[in-house]
Amino acid sequence: METRKQKEDIFYMKEAIREAKKAEALKEVPIGAVIVKDGEVIARGFNQRESNQQATAHAEMIVIEQACQSESSWRLEDCTLYVTLEPCPMCAGAIVQSRIARVVFGASDEKAGCCGTIMNLLDEPRFNHYCPVTGGILAEETGELLTNFFKALRKKKRKKCHD
Repeated sequence: METRKQKEDIFYMKEAIREAKKAEALKEVPIGAVIVKDGEVIARGFNQRESNQQATAHAEMIVIEQACQSESSWRLEDCTLYVTLEPCPMCAGAIVQSRIARVVFGASDEKAGCCGTIMNLLDEPRFNHYCPVTGGILAEETGELLTNFFKALRKKKRKKCHD
């Protein structure tokens, strides 16, 4: 039986998935995120690196910036970040710097995950902020979004090579 917290995590991860699908529609890597405070989504975003040609236009960076504007503060101490893919080192650093209270992610990132897979920057005792992490929420669904996107991309590249 699911707890209230698990139901909440699933509900908000579905919101992050909606954002990821917006990225996918723009031919971006389908990663989405939302930030929640007091049961309300205060920021939404998705990956926009290709659209903006900005290395830092990750879903997490976008929602952190939006949430800071929404809260008129760089401190997001009462907020939870939901993101479809485990944050990379840059995003994990921004999470620490913004003092986000908790992170929930879907799929693990074997190549760049810094919330437990490669390392856990959010649990680094030398930093002045600690952030609990819950991973694997709707991992199959979030992972499938990414797998299907990259399969289609590889297929398109192979087709180009054979034309």
